Amino acid sequence: MNISIEKKIFSEAVYKVARFAERKSSTLPALSSILILAGDDGIKMRATNLETGIDLKLEGICMSEGVVAIPATLLQQIAGSLVGEGKITLEHSGDVISLTSGTSKSAIKTVPYDDFPSIPFPENPKKNILLPGVLLRTLFSSIAACASPSTIRPELASLYFAVEGGLLTVVATDSFRLAEKKVPLSNKGIQGTFLIPAKNALEIAQALPDGDVTISFDEHQCAFVSSQGMIVSRLTSAAYPDYRQIIPKDSIVEAVVLRKDFETALKRTTIFADSFQKVSLSFDPKRKHLVLFAKNSDIGESSESLSAQILGSDLNLSFNHRFLSTVFSLTTSESISLTAAGIGRPIIIKGVGDNSLLYLISPMNQ
Repeated sequence: MNISIEKKIFSEAVYKVARFAERKSSTLPALSSILILAGDDGIKMRATNLETGIDLKLEGICMSEGVVAIPATLLQQIAGSLVGEGKITLEHSGDVISLTSGTSKSAIKTVPYDDFPSIPFPENPKKNILLPGVLLRTLFSSIAACASPSTIRPELASLYFAVEGGLLTVVATDSFRLAEKKVPLSNKGIQGTFLIPAKNALEIAQALPDGDVTISFDEHQCAFVSSQGMIVSRLTSAAYPDYRQIIPKDSIVEAVVLRKDFETALKRTTIFADSFQKVSLSFDPKRKHLVLFAKNSDIGESSESLSAQILGSDLNLSFNHRFLSTVFSLTTSESISLTAAGIGRPIIIKGVGDNSLLYLISPMNQ
Protein backbone atom coordinates (compact mmCIF):
# COMPACT_ATOMS: atom_id res chain seq x y z
CA MET A 1 0.00 0.00 0.00
CA ASN A 2 1.12 3.52 -0.84
CA ILE A 3 -1.35 6.38 -0.34
CA SER A 4 -1.30 10.15 0.13
CA ILE A 5 -3.95 12.14 2.03
CA GLU A 6 -4.33 15.76 3.11
CA LYS A 7 -3.40 16.05 6.80
CA LYS A 8 -6.70 17.68 7.76
CA ILE A 9 -8.73 14.96 6.02
CA PHE A 10 -6.59 12.25 7.61
CA SER A 11 -6.86 13.69 11.14
CA GLU A 12 -10.64 14.19 10.94
CA ALA A 13 -11.12 10.65 9.61
CA VAL A 14 -9.00 9.09 12.37
CA TYR A 15 -10.96 11.06 14.99
CA LYS A 16 -14.30 9.78 13.65
CA VAL A 17 -13.27 6.17 13.06
CA ALA A 18 -11.34 5.68 16.32
CA ARG A 19 -14.58 6.20 18.28
CA PHE A 20 -15.78 2.83 16.98
CA ALA A 21 -12.67 0.82 17.88
CA GLU A 22 -12.64 -1.28 21.04
CA ARG A 23 -11.25 0.93 23.83
CA LYS A 24 -10.62 -1.75 26.43
CA SER A 25 -7.88 -4.34 26.14
CA SER A 26 -9.05 -7.10 23.87
CA THR A 27 -7.95 -10.63 23.10
CA LEU A 28 -8.51 -9.64 19.47
CA PRO A 29 -6.05 -6.80 18.66
CA ALA A 30 -7.88 -6.09 15.39
CA LEU A 31 -10.85 -4.73 17.40
CA SER A 32 -8.59 -2.07 18.93
CA SER A 33 -7.28 -1.10 15.51
CA ILE A 34 -8.23 0.99 12.51
CA LEU A 35 -8.23 -0.87 9.20
CA ILE A 36 -7.03 1.18 6.23
CA LEU A 37 -7.89 -0.13 2.77
CA ALA A 38 -6.72 1.16 -0.61
CA GLY A 39 -7.98 -0.29 -3.88
CA ASP A 40 -10.44 0.07 -6.74
CA ASP A 41 -13.06 1.56 -4.35
CA GLY A 42 -10.64 4.28 -3.24
CA ILE A 43 -9.28 4.78 0.27
CA LYS A 44 -11.30 3.69 3.31
CA MET A 45 -10.94 3.49 7.08
CA ARG A 46 -12.83 0.92 9.15
CA ALA A 47 -13.26 0.16 12.83
CA THR A 48 -15.65 -1.92 14.90
CA ASN A 49 -16.18 -3.00 18.51
CA LEU A 50 -18.83 -5.57 17.49
CA GLU A 51 -21.54 -3.25 18.86
CA THR A 52 -21.00 -0.55 16.25
CA GLY A 53 -18.88 -0.25 13.14
CA ILE A 54 -17.87 2.36 10.57
CA ASP A 55 -16.67 2.24 6.97
CA LEU A 56 -15.50 5.74 6.00
CA LYS A 57 -14.42 6.92 2.55
CA LEU A 58 -11.46 9.30 2.26
CA GLU A 59 -10.32 11.59 -0.50
CA GLY A 60 -6.71 10.92 -1.43
CA ILE A 61 -4.28 9.51 -3.94
CA CYS A 62 -3.74 5.75 -4.15
CA MET A 63 -0.39 4.84 -5.73
CA SER A 64 -0.67 1.15 -4.86
CA GLU A 65 -3.38 -0.89 -3.18
CA GLY A 66 -3.28 -2.84 0.04
CA VAL A 67 -4.74 -3.39 3.51
CA VAL A 68 -3.23 -2.58 6.88
CA ALA A 69 -4.41 -2.49 10.54
CA ILE A 70 -2.91 0.07 12.92
CA PRO A 71 -3.64 0.43 16.68
CA ALA A 72 -6.34 3.12 16.98
CA THR A 73 -4.85 4.83 20.05
CA LEU A 74 -1.46 5.20 18.38
CA LEU A 75 -2.99 6.49 15.15
CA GLN A 76 -5.01 9.05 17.15
CA GLN A 77 -1.86 10.35 18.82
CA ILE A 78 -0.13 10.74 15.47
CA ALA A 79 -3.17 12.41 13.88
CA GLY A 80 -3.39 14.82 16.81
CA SER A 81 0.25 15.83 16.36
CA LEU A 82 -0.17 16.85 12.69
CA VAL A 83 -0.09 20.62 12.22
CA GLY A 84 -0.28 22.97 9.25
CA GLU A 85 -1.16 22.25 5.65
CA GLY A 86 0.22 19.52 3.44
CA LYS A 87 -0.14 15.80 2.97
CA ILE A 88 0.69 12.65 4.89
CA THR A 89 1.96 9.61 3.01
CA LEU A 90 1.42 6.04 4.22
CA GLU A 91 3.62 3.31 2.75
CA HIS A 92 3.24 -0.30 3.88
CA SER A 93 5.99 -2.91 3.65
CA GLY A 94 6.02 -6.21 5.52
CA ASP A 95 4.68 -5.69 9.05
CA VAL A 96 5.66 -2.00 9.18
CA ILE A 97 3.93 1.07 7.81
CA SER A 98 5.78 4.34 7.31
CA LEU A 99 3.97 7.64 7.85
CA THR A 100 5.68 10.63 6.29
CA SER A 101 4.62 14.25 6.80
CA GLY A 102 7.05 16.91 5.63
CA THR A 103 10.38 16.22 7.31
CA SER A 104 8.79 13.87 9.87
CA LYS A 105 8.72 10.11 9.38
CA SER A 106 7.37 7.39 11.69
CA ALA A 107 7.57 3.62 11.33
CA ILE A 108 4.74 1.71 13.04
CA LYS A 109 4.38 -2.03 13.58
CA THR A 110 1.05 -3.14 12.17
CA VAL A 111 -1.53 -5.55 13.57
CA PRO A 112 -2.55 -8.72 11.66
CA TYR A 113 -5.72 -7.74 9.81
CA ASP A 114 -6.98 -11.24 8.97
CA ASP A 115 -8.94 -11.29 12.26
CA PHE A 116 -10.70 -7.99 11.52
CA PRO A 117 -14.45 -8.83 11.51
CA SER A 118 -16.73 -7.83 8.67
CA ILE A 119 -19.18 -4.99 9.26
CA PRO A 120 -22.65 -6.43 8.56
CA PHE A 121 -25.25 -4.56 6.54
CA PRO A 122 -29.01 -5.03 7.24
CA GLU A 123 -30.42 -7.93 5.25
CA ASN A 124 -33.59 -6.06 4.25
CA PRO A 125 -32.45 -2.84 2.52
CA LYS A 126 -36.04 -2.14 1.40
CA LYS A 127 -36.70 -0.54 4.81
CA ASN A 128 -35.01 2.79 4.13
CA ILE A 129 -35.51 6.26 5.63
CA LEU A 130 -33.87 9.41 4.25
CA LEU A 131 -33.07 12.28 6.65
CA PRO A 132 -30.48 15.08 6.89
CA GLY A 133 -27.49 14.01 8.96
CA VAL A 134 -27.48 17.32 10.86
CA LEU A 135 -31.07 16.63 12.00
CA LEU A 136 -30.22 13.09 13.11
CA ARG A 137 -27.18 14.34 15.00
CA THR A 138 -29.24 16.86 16.95
CA LEU A 139 -31.98 14.29 17.55
CA PHE A 140 -29.62 11.64 18.91
CA SER A 141 -27.61 14.04 21.05
CA SER A 142 -30.69 15.46 22.78
CA ILE A 143 -32.94 12.39 23.13
CA ALA A 144 -30.24 9.94 24.25
CA ALA A 145 -29.75 11.86 27.51
CA CYS A 146 -33.22 10.72 28.61
CA ALA A 147 -32.46 7.01 28.25
CA SER A 148 -31.47 4.96 31.29
CA PRO A 149 -27.72 4.83 32.03
CA SER A 150 -28.22 1.33 33.45
CA THR A 151 -28.27 -1.75 31.22
CA ILE A 152 -30.30 -3.83 33.70
CA ARG A 153 -33.28 -3.14 31.46
CA PRO A 154 -31.68 -2.88 27.99
CA GLU A 155 -34.88 -1.53 26.42
CA LEU A 156 -34.76 1.53 28.70
CA ALA A 157 -31.08 2.03 27.84
CA SER A 158 -32.09 2.33 24.18
CA LEU A 159 -33.76 4.75 21.80
CA TYR A 160 -37.09 3.54 20.44
CA PHE A 161 -37.69 4.24 16.74
CA ALA A 162 -41.17 3.89 15.23
CA VAL A 163 -41.79 4.51 11.53
CA GLU A 164 -45.44 4.80 10.56
CA GLY A 165 -47.73 7.06 8.55
CA GLY A 166 -44.91 9.16 7.14
CA LEU A 167 -43.52 9.95 10.61
CA LEU A 168 -40.41 8.89 12.46
CA THR A 169 -41.03 8.89 16.22
CA VAL A 170 -37.99 8.63 18.51
CA VAL A 171 -38.49 7.99 22.23
CA ALA A 172 -36.21 7.66 25.25
CA THR A 173 -37.12 7.11 28.89
CA ASP A 174 -35.39 6.14 32.13
CA SER A 175 -38.79 5.58 33.86
CA PHE A 176 -38.54 8.99 35.61
CA ARG A 177 -38.81 11.12 32.48
CA LEU A 178 -39.66 10.58 28.83
CA ALA A 179 -38.82 12.47 25.64
CA GLU A 180 -40.64 11.94 22.36
CA LYS A 181 -39.67 13.66 19.11
CA LYS A 182 -41.49 13.30 15.78
CA VAL A 183 -39.91 13.93 12.38
CA PRO A 184 -41.85 13.92 9.06
CA LEU A 185 -40.55 11.58 6.36
CA SER A 186 -40.63 11.88 2.57
CA ASN A 187 -41.16 8.11 2.24
CA LYS A 188 -44.63 7.44 3.68
CA GLY A 189 -44.83 3.74 2.84
CA ILE A 190 -42.24 2.42 5.29
CA GLN A 191 -43.33 0.90 8.61
CA GLY A 192 -41.38 -0.70 11.42
CA THR A 193 -39.91 -0.31 14.90
CA PHE A 194 -36.43 -0.89 16.30
CA LEU A 195 -34.26 -0.10 19.34
CA ILE A 196 -30.74 1.37 19.18
CA PRO A 197 -28.63 1.33 22.38
CA ALA A 198 -28.39 4.96 23.53
CA LYS A 199 -24.60 4.79 23.93
CA ASN A 200 -24.33 3.64 20.32
CA ALA A 201 -26.55 6.50 19.17
CA LEU A 202 -24.25 9.02 20.87
CA GLU A 203 -21.20 7.57 19.10
CA ILE A 204 -23.03 7.57 15.76
CA ALA A 205 -24.11 11.21 16.24
CA GLN A 206 -20.46 12.28 16.45
CA ALA A 207 -19.64 10.68 13.09
CA LEU A 208 -22.69 11.63 11.00
CA PRO A 209 -22.20 14.05 8.08
CA ASP A 210 -24.41 17.11 7.60
CA GLY A 211 -25.82 15.87 4.29
CA ASP A 212 -28.49 13.26 3.56
CA VAL A 213 -28.28 9.94 5.40
CA THR A 214 -30.22 6.79 4.51
CA ILE A 215 -31.26 4.67 7.50
CA SER A 216 -31.67 0.97 6.69
CA PHE A 217 -32.76 -1.56 9.29
CA ASP A 218 -33.78 -5.15 9.86
CA GLU A 219 -34.29 -7.27 12.99
CA HIS A 220 -30.67 -7.24 14.08
CA GLN A 221 -28.87 -4.11 12.88
CA CYS A 222 -29.33 -0.60 11.59
CA ALA A 223 -27.12 1.18 9.06
CA PHE A 224 -26.62 4.89 8.40
CA VAL A 225 -25.42 5.28 4.82
CA SER A 226 -24.18 8.47 3.15
CA SER A 227 -21.89 9.49 0.32
CA GLN A 228 -19.08 9.46 2.90
CA GLY A 229 -19.56 5.86 3.97
CA MET A 230 -21.57 3.70 6.37
CA ILE A 231 -22.08 3.39 10.12
CA VAL A 232 -23.72 0.26 11.58
CA SER A 233 -25.15 -0.48 15.02
CA ARG A 234 -26.53 -3.66 16.48
CA LEU A 235 -30.12 -3.36 17.70
CA THR A 236 -31.48 -4.12 21.17
CA SER A 237 -33.49 -7.33 21.20
CA ALA A 238 -36.29 -6.44 23.61
CA ALA A 239 -39.86 -5.15 23.67
CA TYR A 240 -40.29 -1.45 24.42
CA PRO A 241 -42.92 -0.58 27.06
CA ASP A 242 -46.17 1.04 25.91
CA TYR A 243 -45.11 4.49 27.00
CA ARG A 244 -48.34 6.14 25.82
CA GLN A 245 -50.16 4.66 28.83
CA ILE A 246 -48.30 6.99 31.21
CA ILE A 247 -49.05 10.17 29.26
CA PRO A 248 -51.91 11.98 31.05
CA LYS A 249 -55.03 12.40 28.90
CA ASP A 250 -56.36 15.33 30.94
CA SER A 251 -54.97 18.29 32.88
CA ILE A 252 -55.99 20.66 35.69
CA VAL A 253 -53.57 23.53 34.97
CA GLU A 254 -51.37 24.82 32.14
CA ALA A 255 -48.74 27.56 32.24
CA VAL A 256 -46.95 29.24 29.33
CA VAL A 257 -43.70 31.08 30.13
CA LEU A 258 -40.84 32.57 28.17
CA ARG A 259 -38.09 30.01 27.75
CA LYS A 260 -35.29 32.45 28.66
CA ASP A 261 -37.11 33.53 31.84
CA PHE A 262 -37.70 29.94 32.95
CA GLU A 263 -34.11 28.94 32.15
CA THR A 264 -32.61 31.87 34.06
CA ALA A 265 -34.89 31.36 37.07
CA LEU A 266 -34.13 27.63 37.16
CA LYS A 267 -30.37 28.23 37.12
CA ARG A 268 -30.62 30.58 40.09
CA THR A 269 -33.01 28.36 42.03
CA THR A 270 -30.95 25.19 41.63
CA ILE A 271 -28.09 26.81 43.55
CA PHE A 272 -30.23 26.23 46.65
CA ALA A 273 -31.45 22.72 45.77
CA ASP A 274 -31.04 20.04 48.43
CA SER A 275 -29.15 16.75 48.14
CA PHE A 276 -32.11 15.31 46.23
CA GLN A 277 -31.77 18.12 43.63
CA LYS A 278 -35.39 19.09 44.30
CA VAL A 279 -37.04 22.22 42.92
CA SER A 280 -40.74 23.01 43.48
CA LEU A 281 -43.06 24.51 40.87
CA SER A 282 -46.16 26.35 42.09
CA PHE A 283 -48.92 27.25 39.62
CA ASP A 284 -50.79 30.39 40.73
CA PRO A 285 -53.61 31.12 38.21
CA LYS A 286 -54.99 34.09 40.20
CA ARG A 287 -51.74 36.08 40.19
CA LYS A 288 -50.66 34.62 36.82
CA HIS A 289 -47.37 33.50 38.33
CA LEU A 290 -45.29 30.36 38.10
CA VAL A 291 -43.08 30.15 41.20
CA LEU A 292 -39.86 28.14 41.46
CA PHE A 293 -38.65 27.32 44.98
CA ALA A 294 -35.68 25.44 46.43
CA LYS A 295 -34.48 25.02 50.00
CA ASN A 296 -31.24 23.66 51.39
CA SER A 297 -30.92 23.48 55.17
CA ASP A 298 -27.17 24.09 54.92
CA ILE A 299 -27.14 27.25 52.77
CA GLY A 300 -30.65 28.73 52.63
CA GLU A 301 -33.53 29.01 50.19
CA SER A 302 -34.55 30.76 46.95
CA SER A 303 -37.84 31.70 45.31
CA GLU A 304 -38.32 32.94 41.73
CA SER A 305 -41.70 34.23 40.55
CA LEU A 306 -42.31 34.33 36.77
CA SER A 307 -45.11 36.05 34.89
CA ALA A 308 -47.04 33.41 32.98
CA GLN A 309 -50.24 32.70 31.14
CA ILE A 310 -51.95 30.23 33.47
CA LEU A 311 -55.31 28.51 33.15
CA GLY A 312 -56.63 26.05 35.71
CA SER A 313 -56.23 25.34 39.42
CA ASP A 314 -53.55 26.00 42.03
CA LEU A 315 -50.98 23.23 42.15
CA ASN A 316 -47.57 22.58 43.70
CA LEU A 317 -45.22 19.86 42.44
CA SER A 318 -41.53 19.06 43.02
CA PHE A 319 -39.07 17.82 40.40
CA ASN A 320 -35.42 16.92 39.94
CA HIS A 321 -33.98 20.16 38.55
CA ARG A 322 -31.73 18.26 36.12
CA PHE A 323 -34.81 16.77 34.49
CA LEU A 324 -36.43 20.21 34.19
CA SER A 325 -33.34 21.68 32.52
CA THR A 326 -33.22 18.90 29.90
CA VAL A 327 -36.09 20.54 28.00
CA PHE A 328 -33.77 23.35 26.86
CA SER A 329 -31.81 20.89 24.71
CA LEU A 330 -34.99 19.44 23.22
CA THR A 331 -36.65 22.54 21.78
CA THR A 332 -35.64 25.97 20.51
CA SER A 333 -39.09 27.55 20.99
CA GLU A 334 -39.15 31.00 22.59
CA SER A 335 -41.92 29.93 24.97
CA ILE A 336 -42.64 26.63 26.70
CA SER A 337 -45.86 25.22 28.11
CA LEU A 338 -46.10 23.16 31.30
CA THR A 339 -49.23 21.05 31.67
CA ALA A 340 -50.03 19.21 34.92
CA ALA A 341 -52.70 16.61 35.61
CA GLY A 342 -52.61 16.78 39.43
CA ILE A 343 -50.64 15.84 42.53
CA GLY A 344 -48.42 12.81 42.02
CA ARG A 345 -48.98 12.74 38.27
CA PRO A 346 -46.43 13.55 35.53
CA ILE A 347 -46.04 17.00 34.04
CA ILE A 348 -45.83 17.51 30.27
CA ILE A 349 -43.53 20.20 28.85
CA LYS A 350 -43.67 21.30 25.22
CA GLY A 351 -42.22 24.07 23.10
CA VAL A 352 -44.97 26.48 22.05
CA GLY A 353 -45.37 26.06 18.31
CA ASP A 354 -43.16 22.95 18.34
CA ASN A 355 -45.52 20.05 17.70
CA SER A 356 -42.61 17.63 17.33
CA LEU A 357 -41.80 17.45 21.06
CA LEU A 358 -43.41 15.89 24.09
CA TYR A 359 -41.35 15.85 27.30
CA LEU A 360 -42.75 14.21 30.43
CA ILE A 361 -41.34 14.26 33.98
CA SER A 362 -42.58 12.36 37.01
CA PRO A 363 -42.77 14.47 40.21
CA MET A 364 -40.82 13.79 43.40
CA ASN A 365 -42.39 13.35 46.80
CA GLN A 366 -43.35 16.74 48.24
